[in-house]
Amino acid sequence: MKTKLEYIWLDGYQPTQGLRAKTRIAENFSGKLEDCPIWAFDGSSTQQAEGGSSDCLLKPVALYPDPTRKNAYVVMTEVLNADGTPHASNGRATIEADDDDFWFGFEQEYFLMDMDTKLPLGFPVNGYPAPQGPYYCGVGAKAAFGRDIVEEHFDVCLEAGLNVEGINAEVAAGQWEFQIFAKGAHDAGDQIWVARYFLEKVCEKYGVYVDWHPKPLGKDLDWNGSGMHANFSNGLMRTCGDKKVFEAICEEFGKHIEEHISVYGAGNDQRLTGKHETAAITDFSYGVSDRGSSIRIPVGTVEDGWKGRLEDRRPASNGDPYKIAAVIISTTKKAIV
Repeated sequence: MKTKLEYIWLDGYQPTQGLRAKTRIAENFSGKLEDCPIWAFDGSSTQQAEGGSSDCLLKPVALYPDPTRKNAYVVMTEVLNADGTPHASNGRATIEADDDDFWFGFEQEYFLMDMDTKLPLGFPVNGYPAPQGPYYCGVGAKAAFGRDIVEEHFDVCLEAGLNVEGINAEVAAGQWEFQIFAKGAHDAGDQIWVARYFLEKVCEKYGVYVDWHPKPLGKDLDWNGSGMHANFSNGLMRTCGDKKVFEAICEEFGKHIEEHISVYGAGNDQRLTGKHETAAITDFSYGVSDRGSSIRIPVGTVEDGWKGRLEDRRPASNGDPYKIAAVIISTTKKAIV
């Protein structure tokens, strides 16, 4: 039997990488990652190589069934140079140390945009919809726009085996969110990127595109931006029962602001303004149940006797989850060594 293997990877475009994909046929495929061969592509067409030496390699790192096609799988890959070393665009390779001790829950926000008007679904051509208020978790044709797309994407992700834990309409019209939980930075990043791929692909059918920019409507308008809040914990945080551990981690994050912001997504200064449930990009703060802080200490963590997680609210919707997870692990470990 012939099986379609869709290899997906991140291109070299800056400041925000895009997804690329191509398909190969495998005969009598076992359904196992180790039986997906390394493949080459033309890096000169993706800002990842020069034309005179254009071969780059795709190293398979994760495998998922593809419910959008018959007899198919999606193969998440890392980009390597021709000599087998990680390419400069390979964010996954920035994860220096990873194991299941670190758990991540990413809240991926995004806007669904009309191809013709270049406006979010629900926005009239000449003007704006009613102000924010009814759209967050809204129900009904006046409040929810693009639900068919969101529901189809939800089903595809679940059928593919992605650990999507929920979806909801967000604060602005045409804005939505899905949440993914995973143990380990590699797995979390793989699942976010594959879920993004499936969303882009589902949207193709509807003549709609996804805008991952953190503030597609501009920083001066009274509409929420899009983030990718990063919930994280390690074994110590989940078991310590010690307020001082959480405060030490938060204080350590405050010492590495630029290191984090540099990988939290392009254009994030337009979103992190101190308004619309954000802290200003120039500030750093943390607080219990405070969605206007840089890091929120969930009330559940406190009620469970200081056992649980933290939420870094600064990552943007277009950030690379690999790089975000890598810097979170690094800073957390500095705080609790």
